[in-house]
Amino acid sequence: MARKADSTEKGRITKPQYYLNIAKEVARRSTCLRRHYGAVIVNNDQIVSTGYAGAPRRTVNCTEIGTCVRIKLGVPKGEHYEWCRAVHAEQNAIIHAARFDMMGAALYLVGVSPETGEVIEGAEPCRICKRMIINAGIEKVFIETAPGRYQTQLVEDWIKRNLKELRMVRGRWLPVMPKGY
Repeated sequence: MARKADSTEKGRITKPQYYLNIAKEVARRSTCLRRHYGAVIVNNDQIVSTGYAGAPRRTVNCTEIGTCVRIKLGVPKGEHYEWCRAVHAEQNAIIHAARFDMMGAALYLVGVSPETGEVIEGAEPCRICKRMIINAGIEKVFIETAPGRYQTQLVEDWIKRNLKELRMVRGRWLPVMPKGY
């Protein structure tokens, strides 16, 4: 559900916009050439962890190499993440936090285009990140959709829909095949 991040008090931004602004700043550390993502995990109005998209610690990153295999090969969004050097922002935020601190938490996610600096419309966690968010015990994901606008996704809804990876056919669960197969 898309929402406008209205001020609760004159001149004061809402809590979701506050944390989304922090996630946008975290995204500025990204070393991915394709997308700059920043994530902030918040529980009980306290920041538990942050993460940005980048190569594993102590390894060469794409900004140092100056190229991205997925860009070179024209790989569509959501496909062949195994060819990517980056650990996703959500993954890094989860890795750096204790599960106990994430139970019932919210994750704030912002994607920014490296070329324009504009917020990426339709940004959301990939399938792997959604699985990790579920297992971390996070309850909500706030995603900035445009300046001053965000949507809230309830993790419970992902679970109820089996991440849209399965469908019921004649009483049996069958996998939904990715596009192009």
